[in-house]
Amino acid sequence: MEIRIQEPWPTTTSEAVEMQLRLRRQVRATDETTHPVRTVAGVDVAYDRDSPRLAAAVTVLDHDTLEEIETSSVVTTTDFPYEPGLFAFRELPALVEALRSLRTTPDLLVCDGHGLAHPRRFGLACHLGVLTGVPTFGVAKTVFVGEFVPPASSRGSTSPLTVDGEVVGAAVRTRDGVKPVFVSVGHRISLDTASAHTLTLSRNYRLPETTRRADRLSREVLAGRVSPSAGG
Repeated sequence: MEIRIQEPWPTTTSEAVEMQLRLRRQVRATDETTHPVRTVAGVDVAYDRDSPRLAAAVTVLDHDTLEEIETSSVVTTTDFPYEPGLFAFRELPALVEALRSLRTTPDLLVCDGHGLAHPRRFGLACHLGVLTGVPTFGVAKTVFVGEFVPPASSRGSTSPLTVDGEVVGAAVRTRDGVKPVFVSVGHRISLDTASAHTLTLSRNYRLPETTRRADRLSREVLAGRVSPSAGG
């Protein structure tokens, strides 16, 4: 998968904030593709608690059957500081390396995190979407910014996630009576479409299968039970 990086990664928090403020102008929260989604990739990162090591993983699935098509993973280290709202900069270099090793260019990217539901409206899903040009959205387990009224208890129920009256995402109930997930636009997709894909990908569990598979792979690679595959 081709990804062009036109500038170096920030090394300070001020540089990272400036990049987010600049690149967020490129985000488009509308559906821009007309062809059916056939492949969807999930991305996730696992961290070593005792060192700066991390493992980034990508799993590409068939959108309809959820069968695995391809995976890619990488183990590396990060020295970017932990800073709320800038967590993407700890993960992006490794995720981009893993994505570049894919033979498949997925029709859709799903992040374990936020997009527009971010203090500067430019979370990980937005950044990956802008870098790749692939329609991207985030599905998070918890709220980072915003308020919501819990949706009805039945699967498929939704309610808006808002900040000062602005809709930045949606609480989506993927399982009857189970806590909702929080969906937000990354790039080149609407919130309604992102919410619909979330339900399609969450057939048996609270989280999308893309996230579950990428999470499992990143943990296995970090623990050394599976060899990293990027660049191989």
